[in-house]
Amino acid sequence: MVTVAENRKASHEYFILDTYEAGIKLTGTEIKSIRAHKVNINDSYVIIKDMKVWAINMNIAKYDNGNIFNHDETRARELLLHKHEILKLFNKVKLEGCTIVPLKLYFKDALLKVEIGLCKGKNLHDKREDLKKRDSDMRVRKALKGNY
Repeated sequence: MVTVAENRKASHEYFILDTYEAGIKLTGTEIKSIRAHKVNINDSYVIIKDMKVWAINMNIAKYDNGNIFNHDETRARELLLHKHEILKLFNKVKLEGCTIVPLKLYFKDALLKVEIGLCKGKNLHDKREDLKKRDSDMRVRKALKGNY
């Protein structure tokens, strides 16, 4: 499994309740650009429209050796999920006010997969608590490393 892009900001901004693995529909120049690691998913999000799942604002750079048939960088891309997964996500978003965010883009064998997360937004005090916990964990690790 080769990770191409990761959304580290999502774990800081959201509580990740559940994760799903989805396929993605791409064109030829998009996949070539992704193989060159020219993709950014930090500001992207996922919506469900007409019972289809779409990744919005996923930035895949234009392929350098592309021609006039090169792709649009921030077009909406369809994600491929099972029907029961789409219904579960749709109900969570509508009833509980959750958000769906792409967390990771990776190759599984020869196929590109997107790990999406069902998330709830964090408040400012929750973010501060996470930073304090991370800082204290880092200090403990450094102290243990120095003792041995």
